[in-house]
Amino acid sequence: MIEGRGIFTRTLRLYLPLAVCLVAMLFPFYWMLITSIKPNSELYSARIMPLVVYHPTLKHYVDLLTQTNFLTWTYNTMLVAVVTTTVSLVLGTMMAYPLARMNFPGAAVVAIGVAATYLVPQPLLFIPMADIINKLELGNTLSAVMLTYPTLLIPFCAWLLMGYFKSVPRELEEAARIDGASRFQAMWRVVLPLTTPGLLSAGIFAFTLAQNEFLYALIFLSKSEVRTVPVGAITELIRGDVFYWGSSWRRRCSAPSRSRSSTRSSWSTALRASPPAR
Repeated sequence: MIEGRGIFTRTLRLYLPLAVCLVAMLFPFYWMLITSIKPNSELYSARIMPLVVYHPTLKHYVDLLTQTNFLTWTYNTMLVAVVTTTVSLVLGTMMAYPLARMNFPGAAVVAIGVAATYLVPQPLLFIPMADIINKLELGNTLSAVMLTYPTLLIPFCAWLLMGYFKSVPRELEEAARIDGASRFQAMWRVVLPLTTPGLLSAGIFAFTLAQNEFLYALIFLSKSEVRTVPVGAITELIRGDVFYWGSSWRRRCSAPSRSRSSTRSSWSTALRASPPAR
């Protein structure tokens, strides 16, 4: 009886709240999944239960991969994110290591300057950035965002890695220096292996920020072939808060052209039938 009461209490206090939290966390993913496989007749109908898919279809996925540049956007996004993350980690490590492990005049001021640089809003930077990119003639190229993203990611990586570098005991580095290792060898063989969790954390955050960055990509990338996923999805997949998928998208895009052509033909017929003015 006591064991049964304990199981009931544990279920009520532990498993039931966990189940509620699990459902709440997974519901957005479930909603995205069922929305992507619903036909347009179910998406735009207010009489159908929205949590159930009655006629699943993969047409939206086919249209996304065949009628848009989504694969090109994905490749551009991954390429930019990988390159900028690598550059930011390397330069951020080179900046964070001397600030955390070496004593020199002005180290505290430089560290505060790194943090202040990261806190500068993007709208204050994109105007001079755009001027530099235009002078270098890098507009509508992935090199433009590869050069501008590190301006935000390097201070972030440096500030994050400084705390990890400070947590490594100096005795380990000093022992390596006594054994004949140079400063770079001590950093490469002793400090960096011990700060691997920090490097992974900085890399994940930098990759996520570069992958989701929108403002610089919107300004510097205007051609569809060089856009990233955030910009391409907003500028080409949404028109007036309407997602153009399926056959309705084609009808809506082709209907104005047909109406214009019919209007022109009617006007031309009327002009031919009317007598010339004297």
